[in-house]
Amino acid sequence: MPSERLTVFIIDDDASVRDAVGLRLGIEGYRTALFADADAFLAAVEPASAGCVLADLKLPGTSGLELQRELHRRGVLMPVIIITAHGDVESARAAFQAKAVDFLQKPFASTQLLRAIESALAQEERRLHGEDTKRDDTSRLARLTPREREVLEHIAQGLHAKEIGRALGISPRTVEVHKARIMEKLDARSVAELVRLVVRAEEDGADR
Repeated sequence: MPSERLTVFIIDDDASVRDAVGLRLGIEGYRTALFADADAFLAAVEPASAGCVLADLKLPGTSGLELQRELHRRGVLMPVIIITAHGDVESARAAFQAKAVDFLQKPFASTQLLRAIESALAQEERRLHGEDTKRDDTSRLARLTPREREVLEHIAQGLHAKEIGRALGISPRTVEVHKARIMEKLDARSVAELVRLVVRAEEDGADR
């Protein structure tokens, strides 16, 4: 069954298409939200919204391609699928350059639609899992004292207890005590896990 935390946001000014797609996805167990234009959707969407966006290329006001750019500008990272009855190679290229998951030409088969939705939501699940991991890493690292964080950073550089002790002006025994506490607080079973945690935290900081 589709995840309950994910929503398929359907944006199409053609009520018949909008309702038909919403009904089909609802039958398949997907949670949906329907909008007649991009501006109404943009008024409702939040950076924390999760799922995927199914948007018509030609919309009154903000177009589907403009919507993609605006979502990116706002930091809304949900995957986007563009649907259109007026598609061409140039439009498709522009959509994919803006990171669209798929570009569906109307009328499309239900199997095409479901394949695109499944692909988009699988991508979204991977993104959310990564964000969950980042939040968990941040929470775990926050348990450390400033001294434990210093010891951890030196461990991640591959230094041994004696080297860390010399660098921080403490005894190797004290380093080992800190290391044991760090592993307990971070629920780590090995030095490799400590290193992986530090590397992920550094990558997360570099992405901001």
